Amino acid sequence: MSFGPPPVGFGSSSGPAWTPPTAIERALLEAKGREDWAAYFTTLAQNRLYFEIRRDKADAEPGGTFPVFGHDLRTGGQVWAVYTAGMLPAPEPDRVFDRERLGWFATVWRPTDPPFIVVNPGSPCEAFLPTAPPNSAAWSQYDPRVGDPDPKHVLRALHVGGPLHGPVAHGLACGALLCVNNGSFWNAVAWHGTGYPNERKLLREWWGITTRAEWLSALAGLLACESHSGVWEFALQLRRTIARDFGGHVDVGYWRQAAANVIRANSEGSVVITEDGATKTEPRPESETEARIVGVQRLIGRIARYEARMRADGVLDDKRYVSSVDAWDLGRASKMARWGLGARFGTLEEAEAAVIRAGRSAALSYKSWPDFSAGYILGRCLHFDDEEFGDWYTEMVDAHRILMSDSGSPWLNIPFR
Repeated sequence: MSFGPPPVGFGSSSGPAWTPPTAIERALLEAKGREDWAAYFTTLAQNRLYFEIRRDKADAEPGGTFPVFGHDLRTGGQVWAVYTAGMLPAPEPDRVFDRERLGWFATVWRPTDPPFIVVNPGSPCEAFLPTAPPNSAAWSQYDPRVGDPDPKHVLRALHVGGPLHGPVAHGLACGALLCVNNGSFWNAVAWHGTGYPNERKLLREWWGITTRAEWLSALAGLLACESHSGVWEFALQLRRTIARDFGGHVDVGYWRQAAANVIRANSEGSVVITEDGATKTEPRPESETEARIVGVQRLIGRIARYEARMRADGVLDDKRYVSSVDAWDLGRASKMARWGLGARFGTLEEAEAAVIRAGRSAALSYKSWPDFSAGYILGRCLHFDDEEFGDWYTEMVDAHRILMSDSGSPWLNIPFR
């Protein structure tokens, strides 16, 4: 069987040694060297394939497909270039990509479309696939034979094109829990994610972000650790203070009573000195104060129960507790920087700067990757889980275990401080 525009063919490529960026391209290269078509097409079917689209059309008509075709001298005409995730070019403002499964390309082909798809053009794992039926059946048949090409709960890294050490890598590793959970490359700062249209859709649906200004505002809030409840930090900071002043374990009952004392004291009114003079604050109504006490004491109970579960699951050491949930914001800031780049609300330079800042802030708030992880998991659960200990919790525990055990984990190879 031969796939390729004569006389190019599908044979092995000559030239200098080449390091595949990810396991995907390595598998393609090895299959190509053996001329193992089944393995090559199976690898393609197991992964999403990216292709360039017109940004203006995608913005004007969300949901449409507007591919950009290229020209290849070897075919003497147009080709449809597709890329595996490790082969995507660095993001540019007006050059954007969508992604689809292998079989999709055969189903949407029209007689006016190019006669060839070229996989990873110009690389040693390049191959030309004929698009017109019946030839397309030879490669498109492999798509139904595999499962979902979006891996979950797996650590993936770019071996070329992504930092593995240094400040940028440290900041990227702050988002590693989400990367492992979603099966994305933890060290990809030149982010294309799920493709330009879907990155925009996700930001709109989950964050209400539709403009650059909104993205900048959300990113700034996350980096400043202002996007989670101040009540959470009040409760955790109070426990830190008690532990620092008295040392060792803080009894939950004592913690609750201390919270009630502080809230009552702060509700009695006070005199605040400002540049304009003294300002007196009025006491809060007793009913409001007591309601706040009940709410904070209930929160303390939730925190204690989540920590007990995290100790049982190996996320927290027996005598450790969560010092802060700033990690919940900083981990998302590491990802928000990249999501904004994927949606073209920001630049690569802005994403790198934000990622570095997230890493530096994390190192000030926590002592280690396990401490950071516990803070992130608690923040996520307080926000989403409502003590159900469902997917919002278990997904992160699974990701934590992978990051604390896989030899390629950034948490085992990048010092936290």
